[in-house]
Amino acid sequence: MLRFAHPEYLKILYLLPLLIAVFWYSQYKRKQLLQKFADTKMHPLLFPLKSKIKPLLKFVMVFLAVVLVVVALANPQVGSKIEEIKHVGIDVYILLDVSQSMKAEDIKPSRLEKAKHDIAKLIQRLQGDRIGLIVFAGEAYVQFPLTTDYSAANLFLNAVDYSSVPQPGTAIGPAIELALKSFKKDEETKKAIVIITDGEDHEGDLEKAIEHANEKGVSIYAIGLGSPAGVPIPIYNRNGVRIGYKKDRNGKVVLTKLDEETLQEITSKAGGKYYRATNTDDALESVYKDLSSYEGTEFGTSKITDYEDRFYYLLLPALLLILIEFFISEKKSKLLLRFDKETNI
Repeated sequence: MLRFAHPEYLKILYLLPLLIAVFWYSQYKRKQLLQKFADTKMHPLLFPLKSKIKPLLKFVMVFLAVVLVVVALANPQVGSKIEEIKHVGIDVYILLDVSQSMKAEDIKPSRLEKAKHDIAKLIQRLQGDRIGLIVFAGEAYVQFPLTTDYSAANLFLNAVDYSSVPQPGTAIGPAIELALKSFKKDEETKKAIVIITDGEDHEGDLEKAIEHANEKGVSIYAIGLGSPAGVPIPIYNRNGVRIGYKKDRNGKVVLTKLDEETLQEITSKAGGKYYRATNTDDALESVYKDLSSYEGTEFGTSKITDYEDRFYYLLLPALLLILIEFFISEKKSKLLLRFDKETNI
């Protein structure tokens, strides 16, 4: 099995016709200058050792060397063996609050941005565990399902913002129910849910959601973001300039408060633990340490082909061609003299 580690370099090959055109043009201009210098019939007398075959030969060697170097840069690889890798770990769904209250800046740079930063750090540390992300506000949606493709997970995480769920509210209960439905039922892996929210104005039947989680043996952890005292929700214009704070119908500034009591109740009933996030502490790191104590379960296997580089097989002949070209003169040689005479060169 053959593949290229850096196939983007192969696009350089599209420039090869330009190289041919430059060589042809240089030869054409050279011929024109010689014709101006002397009549064509005088050339054999003035330049008796001049060969027209060798310049073409030298160009062909350089051309082939360039092709070999470009292909070598793309690093051709050959599959040498296929290994079967077993996947062992746990399944974790992170439930991320993207409601408007997460714009509050009591956690810098904002509650949501701090949460996304900590989730990204967690993804970097995962080894074998499957992670999924559900975003919620007034409703809940799967941002990405359980996966071990951590690069893809980071891409989907970066796309999360306050417009990911247009419905206002904090539907913690429905988000838990969605996570429970999204776990793969046919695999007996250890499962956990991590809720990251300020917990304010929660919606849905929490008691029923917690009961379903206990029935399925899913532990629920929670991370609270914000201040229990309450802070205003900033409003920014398109240029990123703060133009005020969110107000209610009576014109009063709305304060968003962290509801720790609700989050503590959820985790105590669902076999998890509650952590409060701060500007300096990474609460998700503490959750990860707790989850690391869970025994991993094998949930599948995949076949991975082990590839070996073969670029040096191309570089060696390329260097050899360059060296040979360097030592070839453009004068007629004994080997080519007879051919030159037969072709009237």
